[in-house]
Amino acid sequence: MSLSGVDYLVIGTYLVAITAFGSWFARFQKTTRDYFLTDRSVPWWAICFTVVATETSTLTFIGVPAQTYAANGNMTFLQLAMGYVIGRILISIIFIPAYFRGDLFTSYELLQRRFGTRVKTLSAVIFLITRSLADGIRLFSTAIVIAIVTQVPVTWVVILLGAAMIVYTMRGGVSGGIWTDVVLMFVYIAGAGAVAIALLGRINGGWAEVVRVGSETGRFVVLDLSLDFTKAYTFWAGLFGGVALTLSTHGTDQYLVQRLLSARNQKEASLGLVLSGFIVFAQFILFLLIGVMLYTYYQQVPLQQVLERNDQILPIFVVNELKNGLAGFIVAAIVAAALSPSLDALAATTVSDFYLPYVNPSADQNTQMRVSKQATVAWGVVQLAVAIGAQFMTASVLNAGLSVLSFASGSVLGAFLLGTLAPSVRERDTFAGMIAGLIVMTATWWRTPIAFSWYVLIGAVTTCVVALIARSLSPKAA
Repeated sequence: MSLSGVDYLVIGTYLVAITAFGSWFARFQKTTRDYFLTDRSVPWWAICFTVVATETSTLTFIGVPAQTYAANGNMTFLQLAMGYVIGRILISIIFIPAYFRGDLFTSYELLQRRFGTRVKTLSAVIFLITRSLADGIRLFSTAIVIAIVTQVPVTWVVILLGAAMIVYTMRGGVSGGIWTDVVLMFVYIAGAGAVAIALLGRINGGWAEVVRVGSETGRFVVLDLSLDFTKAYTFWAGLFGGVALTLSTHGTDQYLVQRLLSARNQKEASLGLVLSGFIVFAQFILFLLIGVMLYTYYQQVPLQQVLERNDQILPIFVVNELKNGLAGFIVAAIVAAALSPSLDALAATTVSDFYLPYVNPSADQNTQMRVSKQATVAWGVVQLAVAIGAQFMTASVLNAGLSVLSFASGSVLGAFLLGTLAPSVRERDTFAGMIAGLIVMTATWWRTPIAFSWYVLIGAVTTCVVALIARSLSPKAA
């Protein structure tokens, strides 16, 4: 089966409308402060919704249900989400006060003030590389869905979605991104709710049958107290690894920090961030339940095709079972989860941390705005290339996306922790610690089966320990 004309109309209308809505904010972008920080005018509730939408992607929409649909699937993913909530509280205590003590455009400027150029530059480079890879995978995961339901080759889908993303981000800046995120969050939550309702209506026995099947097959298991470091989702990985991952992605990564810096003040940034953790936890429960429903449904109505990967199960259900424009709405919701781009954060880092310090320190506002938009387009093209190349990846898109973000982020988190909590540590100590963290993480990834959920913690601890040892070896140095 395939989508109907009504479905295509819904999808097309959505893409045009969201691109126009994001582009509308171009009228307010007069300076780089407007373009990158919205002149710090965003209320706490919009901060909350944009953080939720920013970290939610098609990886969530199709990857999380696959966790409970898969053979031996369960809800242990929630243990990582528990760490996400704790991590947000720590960020509001440790990092956000430091960000609002100065007039910062990027999180890495804080490292510049505390340590100097080397630490700041290395951290910014790590961000540019890992975020481009992760969001390229994110774009690819959306293209998988669209390709399945439209039979259009993945490459062309990537180009279409990427072009829309580049246009409205380049024109609207972070303001367009934030307010578009607010709309998108409600779109994809409504889409997930529609999928859940449609599934319950098709399962013989309804919710009671879902509970029975899920209980008998262990799909409602949440806690795994084992100390197996090769498992991505255990209680300990969630408690320590999940907290470390959140400290990194939400406390140091410019993509999320840029949203927080757009808040009216420190209090509203903290409130929006912490509340977003509880909303994200609730939505993960919804997506995991959808996976259990999909498993229950296909026990009653056997799937007529072989899955290449479990990530395909939700889009296959949508295209085969939903009609009268509903499939188009669900696909639009999946696209909504993907089009919360990091391009404005990548451009901000490029301009503030590289172009102005090294290329043109005296650039006026018109020049900075022009370069900012050029950087937005350039990073968009990079993500398109990553998404096209990701077609040859065999791993789960959810795990792949999280792994890329986790690989080198520990060193950056370590630098921020040292800069905030260890006033005696110097730049050369921190830089040595970061290099050690990257080396240890490379060896961990290359030589051990340790799960990605431990990566940030390993990198951060290594960075901090080596930096503190380096400092202790020369305690009288300036």
